[in-house]
Amino acid sequence: MKPMGKLKSNFFYPAVCSTLILLFSINSFGAETITPGQSINDTQTIVSPGKKFKLGFFTPTDTGSTSTTNSNVRYLGIWYQNIPVQTVVWVANRNNPLTSSGLLTFDEDGELVLLNQTGSIIWSSNSSHLARRPVAQLLDTGNFVLKDAEDDNTGNCLWQSFDYPSDTLLPGMKLGWNRKTGLNRHLTSWKSSSDPSSGNYTYTLDPHGLPQLVLHKGSTKQFRTGPWYGTQFSALPALMANPVFQPKFVSNDDEMYYSFIIRDNIISRFVLSPSGLVQHFSWNNRRASWNLMFTVQVDRCDSYGLCGAYGICNISNSTTVCQCMKGFEPRLPNDWEMLDWSGGCVPKNPHVCGNEGFIKLTGIKLPDASEFWVSVSTSVKDCKEKCLRNCSCVAYAKLDVNGTGNGCVTWARGLVDTRQVAEYGQDLYIRVAASEIESDNDIEAKRRNIAITVVISVFSAVIIVALISCFVIWTRRTNMVANQSDNKVTVNEEEGEDDDLELPVYEFSSIQFATNNFSVANKIGEGGFGPVYKGDLHSGQEVAVKRLGENSGQGLREFKNEVILISKLQHRNLVKLLGCCIQGDERMLIYEYMPNKSLDSLIFDEATRPLLNWQKRSDIITGIARGLLYLHRDSRLRIIHRDLKASNVLLDSELNPKISDFGMARIFGGDQTEGNTKRIVGTYGYMPPEYAIDGHFSLKSDVFSFGVIVLEIVSGKKNRGFFHPDHKLNLLGHAWKLWSEGKALELVDELLENEFPVSEVLRCIQVGLLCVQQRPEERPTMASVLLMLDTESTLLPEPYQPGFYAERCLSETDSSSLGNLISNEMTVTLLEGR
Repeated sequence: MKPMGKLKSNFFYPAVCSTLILLFSINSFGAETITPGQSINDTQTIVSPGKKFKLGFFTPTDTGSTSTTNSNVRYLGIWYQNIPVQTVVWVANRNNPLTSSGLLTFDEDGELVLLNQTGSIIWSSNSSHLARRPVAQLLDTGNFVLKDAEDDNTGNCLWQSFDYPSDTLLPGMKLGWNRKTGLNRHLTSWKSSSDPSSGNYTYTLDPHGLPQLVLHKGSTKQFRTGPWYGTQFSALPALMANPVFQPKFVSNDDEMYYSFIIRDNIISRFVLSPSGLVQHFSWNNRRASWNLMFTVQVDRCDSYGLCGAYGICNISNSTTVCQCMKGFEPRLPNDWEMLDWSGGCVPKNPHVCGNEGFIKLTGIKLPDASEFWVSVSTSVKDCKEKCLRNCSCVAYAKLDVNGTGNGCVTWARGLVDTRQVAEYGQDLYIRVAASEIESDNDIEAKRRNIAITVVISVFSAVIIVALISCFVIWTRRTNMVANQSDNKVTVNEEEGEDDDLELPVYEFSSIQFATNNFSVANKIGEGGFGPVYKGDLHSGQEVAVKRLGENSGQGLREFKNEVILISKLQHRNLVKLLGCCIQGDERMLIYEYMPNKSLDSLIFDEATRPLLNWQKRSDIITGIARGLLYLHRDSRLRIIHRDLKASNVLLDSELNPKISDFGMARIFGGDQTEGNTKRIVGTYGYMPPEYAIDGHFSLKSDVFSFGVIVLEIVSGKKNRGFFHPDHKLNLLGHAWKLWSEGKALELVDELLENEFPVSEVLRCIQVGLLCVQQRPEERPTMASVLLMLDTESTLLPEPYQPGFYAERCLSETDSSSLGNLISNEMTVTLLEGR
């Protein structure tokens, strides 16, 4: 960029502004152009020939808002022409805004310059070559280029906006390095949604040996993709080829860059958000909005170096997300017990050179390291030999950067930012002491034992299958006789009461016809019980059919439990059970149909969330609270739901909430308010600590789940899997942190566009935090919750720290109490997360 100064020409700016007329011309370049003697001012724009992009002056607005934050600040930028929501993809003077009118023109050297009202240059194309006949043009790719008209046939640019991205990567734009000139094309976030000046985050291609995309906050690494090998970045399926775009990676002597090509003229872009999230959007014409396809950072394991050196992050681990590699142990064991893994791991035996071997880890995101060696022509076999000859080598892996089948990388010293990613990862070979590797005899003995076990298991399975088949045939015949004799089903309560229930029974054939033979097109969801289908009965009534799945973790006990409970419950905020269908092995519940599906399908979807303004969200929160109060106090049965979550809250045509799925619910009698169980059921992220760890449940268990839903509705974010680039807290911890710092309004969903009553929103956040407090006795009852929500004059107590405050994964809280979390009835606690 040229230094600030006056335009080197024979005309003065005010005269130019009043006398120059913008002239558009179409030449052989095929685009509208600017040539010397022409310019554009604040009221003029250039449109690309295919009407896809527009270049001109703009004033930033808050995302989705029509009001500007500072009407005196102006920028020169490029945005989509035919998209109603102004979406800026490039800004010229992002760090030097105009505070008055501006003018884009040429100086006497043929450079593009942006002048302020006094004629001072505040931005320049600053190309390295002079043009005899300069021409500037906006292309349909969104690229603004400066060329020499005399070099029309060469296709060379003297300067182009694609070489200086802002926060957006468009199709065909390169993210990476020109090795000859040293040009680094990288994304830099906006400071905020209404301030395009350079923010804290940069997203760039690291060219140093391991070609990978890296996100920095300032100079600190926040995230990396893992190295490119063949067709994708290590452990990053989001950037693989898909129906929307085809990734492209080039590495040669001249340049190294990542790019992508769009399929079928889809409007698509990558954006680095002000909060440091790398996101990919595509335009949805039907909804007239941007659809968030994916966020590159998906979970806690994407936080750079979370597990320290020689640690492996596994988000699906049932005890702790971080583990040491085999042959290593925590460097600071006490810190690991406190869930602080940043200290990493150290070798159990530091003297392995000369008496070592390699352990193969599969499905791994290749690690980062300060010291490594890369060869694009070395085979994996030679790579192993090279590593063995060098005592400082700690690991090796195949790295096929160019798709040739060869390629090797070896690491020295600490292996950082390694994670488990199953089928999308690579093989990593870790150097360990020989004592850590099983001997051949041990391996052979283990194989013999496995073979014997398999033979016995198969023989036993054949006998069991034969017995089960006989039993199934007998059961089906019995049920067919029963179904033919009566069109009502009688279910006895498990609690030992003599009170029988009669419920309308639908024939299997009528349900099969109503759901079009349970077609995929009619499937509207799936839960722990099984799939749910939309059906149209002969009467014309729309119903939802909940079908017990073959592999469901639930069975006859849950089926009977739900029939017993919901047939006795009647409330406007509870879903209505119309009947059931039992024929042979088939068990189905028939409900009233909810056209707006479940709450989670709206509140966690960028495309549908705008449908929920604050009033709708407030009504949903209040409706759920009323439904829970009915279950806890006002129904003739006192009921604890035990699996309250966003996906179990259905929405009717007017977005009224109705609580569903009572398969896990428990009935309490008299004044009973709490109990214990050896069979823990529920969903990660919604279960309170005392229930997940000790199996203790009470009315306050549902209160905790309700508090989680309140914070999710306010923020539009899920508790489980919540990601924030500045800390490692889940949504509850994030909300508590903001509340403690007096910044609770930052939790509010940005799509609400600040159109909400502040006091009401703050009250909802405070109620949510009160409901998710660590100790059950400190949480309010649902009667108190409704009073707090409905009465602004009620003084609310200050909340204490939430349960599961420091982690996003439920099972990280207490690994000792949550051990053996498998389907084993012999364990003290059985956790059935869904």
